[in-house]
Amino acid sequence: LNTRVALKNQLAEAAKMGYGMNLGIECEIYLLKKLADGTLTVPHAKDKLVKPCYDVQSFVDNFSWLDKVATQINNLGWDLYSFDHEDANGQFEFDFNYADALTSCDRLIFFRFMAKHFAEEEGLLATMMPKPFADKTGNAAHFNMSLYDLKDGKNLFACDPKDDPRGIGLTTLGYQFIAGILKHGRALCAVFAPTVNSYKRLVRRGTMSNFSWAPVFNSYGSNNRTNSVRVPSGGGRCESRNVDGAVNPYLASALVLAAGLEGIREKLDPGEPNEDNLYEITDAEREARGIEFLPQTLQEAVQAFAADPLVEKTLGKELRDEFIKYKTMEWESYHLSVSKWEIDRYIDRF
Repeated sequence: LNTRVALKNQLAEAAKMGYGMNLGIECEIYLLKKLADGTLTVPHAKDKLVKPCYDVQSFVDNFSWLDKVATQINNLGWDLYSFDHEDANGQFEFDFNYADALTSCDRLIFFRFMAKHFAEEEGLLATMMPKPFADKTGNAAHFNMSLYDLKDGKNLFACDPKDDPRGIGLTTLGYQFIAGILKHGRALCAVFAPTVNSYKRLVRRGTMSNFSWAPVFNSYGSNNRTNSVRVPSGGGRCESRNVDGAVNPYLASALVLAAGLEGIREKLDPGEPNEDNLYEITDAEREARGIEFLPQTLQEAVQAFAADPLVEKTLGKELRDEFIKYKTMEWESYHLSVSKWEIDRYIDRF
C-alpha cells in the first residue's frame, strides 16, 4: 500500500515501452500568521492590494522566509528559476527545474516540510491547503509532464509548431498522452484534488471578484487557462491544472502516467484544442464539443475514481479500496458537520 512503490511500478511499465517521464511541479503556498483566536491573516499589513501578484513591497516584507526557502532549494541542487508573490495576499510560488517523475515527487514532499519549518522559525504558518480563503486564489501544484526516450533522453512530445497540424508544438505521442488523461479525467480528479477543500478551488469564480482561472472542465487547449489540460507556449509538454497543493504526488503521477500510456497504446485522439474562454461559452456549445465538467465535490470525484477500471489495474485492489474508504470517510465527516455558514443563514430564519 505504498504510493511511491506504485509510481515506481508504473514507471517500470513505461520503461517497457522505452519511455521515461519528466515532471515539473509548480509550488504555490500561503505564508500566514495565526492569531490567538485561531484567525488566519497575512503577516504584514501592507500586503493588502486587491491583486497583489508580483508586488515588490509584499515580496520584500517576507524576504527572510523567502530567502531561506530559495537558498535551500538551490543548495539542494533543484535549480530554482522563479519565485514571486502570487495572486492572493500572503501567497507565493516557487518554480524549480523539472526532473524525472520520482525525483520531482520526492522534492515536492520535502518542499512542504522545508517551507513549514522555515515559517515556524519566523513565528508564521506555511500551508499548501488548496483553498484557505473563499475570496482569494487557491494553491495549485500544476503537473507539467512529458515523456522522454530512455536511450537518448530526447523529449518525445516536442516538435516545431510548424510541423504540428494543430500548431501548438506537440507530437502525435503527446496528443495521445493527453487523450488518455481526458479519457480518465474525472477519475484522476480524485487524486489531483484529493480533499473536501479542493473543490472550493475548482470553481469559475466563487466569491471572488474575478475569474479564478481554476479548471472546471475536462478539456485541453493551447495556452488557455480555462482548460484542465494545457499545452503551454512553445509546446513540448502538457500541464494538468486541476492538481492542487494537497496532492499525493506519487499516487497522482502513477495514475496520470497510466492514463497517458493507455492513450498511446490505444492511439487515442483528443480532438481539436479549445482556444476560447470556456467559462463564457454556453452549456449547449460545451455539450456539442463533448466537454464534461470535472467533479464538483470530493464525493463525486471518488465515485468516478471507484468506477474507473484503470485505477485498480494501476494501483491494485487494496490501495484502490483504501483510498476510496478514507476519502469517503472524509466526505461523510465533512457532510455531517454543521458550519458557521449554516448557523448564520438558518438559525433565525426557521
